[in-house]
Amino acid sequence: MLADAQRAVYDRDGFIVVPDVFSAAEIEELRRVTDEFVRNAASVAANDEVYDLEDTHSAVEPRVRRLKAPHLHHSAYFRASRNDKVVAILRDLWGSVRFDTGKLNMKSAGFGAPVEWHQDWAFYPHTNDDLAAIGIMLDDVDMENGPMLVVPGSHKGPVWDHHGPNGRFCGAMDPARLAQEGGDIDLSKALPCLGKAGSITVHHVRAVHGSATNFSGRERRFLLFQYRAADAWPLLGFPGGIEKFDELLLAGAPTLEPRLAAVPVRLPLPPAEHQGSIYENQRASGRRYFETAAERPVAAE
Repeated sequence: MLADAQRAVYDRDGFIVVPDVFSAAEIEELRRVTDEFVRNAASVAANDEVYDLEDTHSAVEPRVRRLKAPHLHHSAYFRASRNDKVVAILRDLWGSVRFDTGKLNMKSAGFGAPVEWHQDWAFYPHTNDDLAAIGIMLDDVDMENGPMLVVPGSHKGPVWDHHGPNGRFCGAMDPARLAQEGGDIDLSKALPCLGKAGSITVHHVRAVHGSATNFSGRERRFLLFQYRAADAWPLLGFPGGIEKFDELLLAGAPTLEPRLAAVPVRLPLPPAEHQGSIYENQRASGRRYFETAAERPVAAE
């Protein structure tokens, strides 16, 4: 599924964009289902097991930041998480594939919330780092509607501190403190993941990434699924037990021999003060790199 050149870019940069993975019909169904979830959010007043809401959400104007674990709530999302082309791409990288979980970041037109700089690895370290997230573009993504930004090569660097001023995990790096941590990373060199609806991104679990507020008049809905190699085991355990863990295997054979790799690990402990999603975790970070809709001045009429 992946060409040699694509694999080489992924190894070098820690991310790639693959066009035309999902058909127009598949994307149309995912958009329709997503619109239904947003409309139904009018009856929801606070974050729950399905919805992560924007601060400006109301029954009159429902505003959703994220759908949590969408594959558990609709068959269209479940099918997308098991898409044959996606599994083939990951099998090319690792040889085996195990599903983890997913989310749908909405990035709605004009106010879609930013995601501060972070590494997925900080949230769920494993015995090795053959893990990646697949991002499915439900809309065309350009520089104006809040694309995901990735620092190329950062997946080969350290695991950065994602703890807040109170010493608890907060799911966000502090750009002002990076130099003090003895690392060499330049956030200004981050590259955008751009593409047409139906394209996917593949980003390594250790790649430093984030995204700005969507100030454009266009949607940027991004359906993200996390995967790992069959022999990558979560260091914080799997609460469902081995049977449930093996039910997530999509390619390759189950194993009771996790592969141990010499990769940097920093545990997300003590746990985040604000639980629920990365948006909630990052509330306690005490810093902002990306401007929010509330912070942008309103032009005089």
